[in-house]
Amino acid sequence: MTTTTPLSALTGDYVLDTARTRIGFVARHTMATRVRGQFDAFEGRVHLDGDDPSRSSAELTVQARSVQTRNRRRDEHLRRRFLGLADHATVTFVSAGVERVGDTRFRMTGDLTIRGVTRPVTVDVELTGARGDQVAFRGGVTVNRMDWGVNWNAATAVMVGPEVALEFDVVAIRRS
Repeated sequence: MTTTTPLSALTGDYVLDTARTRIGFVARHTMATRVRGQFDAFEGRVHLDGDDPSRSSAELTVQARSVQTRNRRRDEHLRRRFLGLADHATVTFVSAGVERVGDTRFRMTGDLTIRGVTRPVTVDVELTGARGDQVAFRGGVTVNRMDWGVNWNAATAVMVGPEVALEFDVVAIRRS
């Protein structure tokens, strides 16, 4: 993909291409080990306003049951104990504002809901490409999982670091 397309040409409504989008996370687990994971079931939409990026918006709904770390036992703990799947089937993000901070860089504020707790976050976003009716973005934010009650017990509060990097690589397809 190329980023030479003028922003004004990108104005429109888009949906995430779930086959080419990755929604992931990285957490520290005991000592210096890092656990990487991703969510395999999600949907999202983006409205881009290339003339006034502050009028752009995004929504994302992630199915908590789809968490994958390539370790079945850990995945079950994440679903049941950390994400509270029985009572909270989804993780959501709804944007509240977008600020352009560079040629292809943006800062998106919005509400992140995990385990029924909603808190504001600011996500760094970079437009990495545009071609035809497709756009690509990458970005992320680091959060303190304790702010959302994402914990199991006192031992895991020590064994798993509080900071979790949420990261994404998105391809979106224009719908209008």
